[in-house]
Amino acid sequence: MILLATNKRDVTTDFIVREMEHRGIPLFRLNVEDIGTYRMEMQDGDPARLRLERHGRAINISDVKAAYYRRPQPPRFDGHRQSTADYLQAEWSAVLRTLWNALDGRWLNCPFSILRAEDKPRQLSLARKSGFHIPATNVTNDQNSAIAFTARHACVAKPLRHALIDEGETGRVIFTSRVGRLTRDDSAGIELAPVIFQQEIPKARDVRVIVVDEHVFATGIHSQEWDETTIDWRKGVRTDLEHRTVTLPPSVQAACISITKALGLRYSAIDLVEDPDGAHWFLEANPNGQWAWIEQRTGAPISSAIVEALIA
Repeated sequence: MILLATNKRDVTTDFIVREMEHRGIPLFRLNVEDIGTYRMEMQDGDPARLRLERHGRAINISDVKAAYYRRPQPPRFDGHRQSTADYLQAEWSAVLRTLWNALDGRWLNCPFSILRAEDKPRQLSLARKSGFHIPATNVTNDQNSAIAFTARHACVAKPLRHALIDEGETGRVIFTSRVGRLTRDDSAGIELAPVIFQQEIPKARDVRVIVVDEHVFATGIHSQEWDETTIDWRKGVRTDLEHRTVTLPPSVQAACISITKALGLRYSAIDLVEDPDGAHWFLEANPNGQWAWIEQRTGAPISSAIVEALIA
């Protein structure tokens, strides 16, 4: 049995479900936001004997051979007072932590490894050790430091952690943006929170790399053909943005595998910039990044590689 810990709206997990059903591989999809609708027991308080059951279907953790962690949502308890909902969420979240720990060594990727791997400064340090080119970078909320850095480099800025601002019914995405030379007139905005200021690398194209164990799937994204995608290819949501399978130099492929392993991961989605001279620059590695659209656009067999990794 393979456990898929996800959420019910995750289309990417649907790709894995289809691939596993096609192969006849037993699976259990746990949409984590619904965990409160399950009955659970843990005989003798032993995590290895944890059992979940709902609607006549049960899973014993001892039967799980591998597990895929794909953006689960927090448990939800609609219809309760807020104080009660908070209590229930805390208790069921404790059950989930026990479950995640009980599956140690069987994850792709381990939830706790994902949490550590989301540290962007740590990524940059490990990427440098893995042999990547790294843009000059300054993470700061100090106005003097930011002003001096933007005086030395043509720069872009991006969030250190959260790229989405929740604004009620809608959200606002903070894209990577070009910034000019800062002055003391910008100090109020600079000092509110740390920001990643980074040297802007001239682009021939962006490259999205999916790593699954020893497999590397690289896609060139032709972001420089449109003004709105020049700095951040996600901006503008262009459906006609060209995607093309590319073969990375062996040293870059090796670096992608190396940093994935150094981050304690078996899967990563790495964003690179290919400059006009053909050099590849590391931007960041997403330990739980999207990949389904790459498979749709290019035919890269990513879902097959992930299933192979799970059943190996």
